Amino acid sequence: MPKTIKVALAGAGAFGIKHLDGIKNIDGVEVVSLISRDLEKTREVANKYGIGHVTTDLADSLALPELDAVILCTPTQMHAEQTMACLKAGKHVQVEIPLADSLKGAQDVVALQKQTGLVAMCGHTRRFNPSHQYVHKEIAAGRFHIQQMDVQTYFFRRTNTNALGQARSWTDHLLWHHAAHTVDLFAYQCGSPIVKANALQGPVHQVLGIAMDMSIQLQAANGAICTLSLSFNNDGPLGTFFRYIGDTATYIARYDDLFSGKEEKIDVSQVDVSMNGIELQDREFFAAIRDGREPNSSVAGVLACYEVLHQLEQQLAA
Repeated sequence: MPKTIKVALAGAGAFGIKHLDGIKNIDGVEVVSLISRDLEKTREVANKYGIGHVTTDLADSLALPELDAVILCTPTQMHAEQTMACLKAGKHVQVEIPLADSLKGAQDVVALQKQTGLVAMCGHTRRFNPSHQYVHKEIAAGRFHIQQMDVQTYFFRRTNTNALGQARSWTDHLLWHHAAHTVDLFAYQCGSPIVKANALQGPVHQVLGIAMDMSIQLQAANGAICTLSLSFNNDGPLGTFFRYIGDTATYIARYDDLFSGKEEKIDVSQVDVSMNGIELQDREFFAAIRDGREPNSSVAGVLACYEVLHQLEQQLAA
């Protein structure tokens, strides 16, 4: 019987809980440590999921001799540094999107992963959602070719709150977090690198200190184009909605669900072993550890996304 993979999870907020719920469905994996900044709240979550070790310091978990791997669901600004700390401690690591909030941070992580040979993966969940997997399989089979992707990433935000409406200690970012999903997915689905990228942004919020609206245009080497609209000012349906316009069909993806251009629901229940994109992402991480292989959305495999984000940031700064 395969050895149980012992995991620590850092960040017991909204997204950390999504990972804990997904891991419950995966055999041969045990979460043995939970790390978060509020010890009392962390204990509450740990008790609910039967996790024995609780701490506010990642280093405490990395020191556990039985630990094999870490999943990081921590603030964006900590991602690169914490990922490298895990690799230096000899632990496989999956860090939630984004890999870093700068190109240098992403490059440093990739360089260290190559030195260690450990599995290091970034949570580019759109690669794993059944809806996007369905489209990817159609492309791979030669039945569909993307002409254009039209993407809307819309939230309503005036304070630093997470997906559960709880206060958090860090500020989210349209470019380095939310745009990263689409920039990576567009190149991945097209099977073609991004060769042109342009961005515009609206006014910077006086309190949050970030642009609240952004527009991005992309073109892949094969000619396909992508238009991405992002907003923290949208007081309406929230989330990210993808419209794939191709030569043979139109698809609309809403997280794990997929529809035709006429809003007819497409059955994607047989695309993979689960309908939960986060669970599928975690399954890939643990399978790569067991198989000793590079995972889909490895840190090296997503680096091109952060090169494009850096280029866009330079444009906006100018």
